[in-house]
Amino acid sequence: MNEAYENLLTRRSVRKYKAEQISDEELAAVLKAGMYAPTAMGKQSPLMVAVQDKEDVARLSAMNGEIAGRDGDCFYGAPTVIVVFAQAGNRNGVQDASLVMGNLMNAAHALGLGSCWVNRAYETFETPEGRELLAKWGVEGDWIGVGNCILGYPDCEPPVPAARKEGYYKIIK
Repeated sequence: MNEAYENLLTRRSVRKYKAEQISDEELAAVLKAGMYAPTAMGKQSPLMVAVQDKEDVARLSAMNGEIAGRDGDCFYGAPTVIVVFAQAGNRNGVQDASLVMGNLMNAAHALGLGSCWVNRAYETFETPEGRELLAKWGVEGDWIGVGNCILGYPDCEPPVPAARKEGYYKIIK
């Protein structure tokens, strides 16, 4: 079977990471794959912000947990978070950013990294504290958080995929 196709079938969300930071080369490769995600009319409208500063990662995780109403590290120890944003007012922005998220996670898997989409980016960056982080990072403009792609070296066995449900698709001829 084609290796790219096999990667699509075997990628799973990882929820336990080693503390070791991923390499600059691995981060660059994952970000490049995100840049090549399809976007409406080829506008390349999303924005990716790769966060590796330990304090900022911890702050994002804590904010995420507060929104979710849970304690603990919502990023499962992942040392890198790529926050993907959509342009506010772009009618295709969330879809474009979601395709970027998919490319990031699939590229991470192809490189032997673990990844997981962690929700609540929208709520995080609608808060004053979230807007403060954007300003700190030099992000200007009106952006909507779409997803947090956590990345790192897995510190667990690969998750076993659940059986695929019946009726997942229909073919109309």
